[in-house]
Amino acid sequence: MTSTQELNARATALLELHRPGDPVVLPTVWDAWSARTAVDARFVALTVGSHPVADSIGKSDNEGMSFDDLLTRVAHITGAVDVPVSVDIEAGYGESAQRLISGLLEVGAVGLNIEDTVHSEGRRLRSSTEHAEFVGALRGAADDAGVHVVVNARTDLFIRKDGDEADRVDRAIARLSESAAAGADSLYPVGRHEPDVLRRLAAELPLPVNALAVPDADDPASFAPLGVGRISFGPLLQAALGKAAADVLGRWR
Repeated sequence: MTSTQELNARATALLELHRPGDPVVLPTVWDAWSARTAVDARFVALTVGSHPVADSIGKSDNEGMSFDDLLTRVAHITGAVDVPVSVDIEAGYGESAQRLISGLLEVGAVGLNIEDTVHSEGRRLRSSTEHAEFVGALRGAADDAGVHVVVNARTDLFIRKDGDEADRVDRAIARLSESAAAGADSLYPVGRHEPDVLRRLAAELPLPVNALAVPDADDPASFAPLGVGRISFGPLLQAALGKAAADVLGRWR
């Protein structure tokens, strides 16, 4: 088991990489092979995506796997690479904040994404207050464990097309600002956004903003001028590799 001192060093390193206007790119990985591939390409931190992990073990995204399923795969990843690792824990798998933090630390992870869609309860959307309270509970559990786990608070307002589009950005900013006040370290308005929207989100939110990128299509240089502090790929890196593999295999049909 990794020592608290080592975990804190990795958590501090991960947090310091979040610089608005000079974003850290966290390739989204799902197993030891993809993690080693990213580190061999000289990336200095990683995020583990729930969707690609679920696909890789034959289960569905949206909490079709258990937290223990996820931890098993994260342990493979942290055992294979020596860089900070953050983990998408979806809505928390029905686990307590204490269990989520202790489980992640036990397998050597030092960051997490927490979303506001509760898949196990009919895909209901947590209220902004409820989500902020859960973020605060995660922060408290991490503090109790003695490690500043990097909390990336996510809202699904955009991908759910929740409510009126006219005030959706305003509502996302208000919702994520509550999570920031509760102890988040970065904020994730997940979805694909027009540059002006992403620029506004980065300017008006009080913490570094996580942008979703399409790794085989987007211009890597296009994000820094918008002020974001973190870039990840969701399931899109795995999808791009899957398409490339299909093209290779197609030659042999």
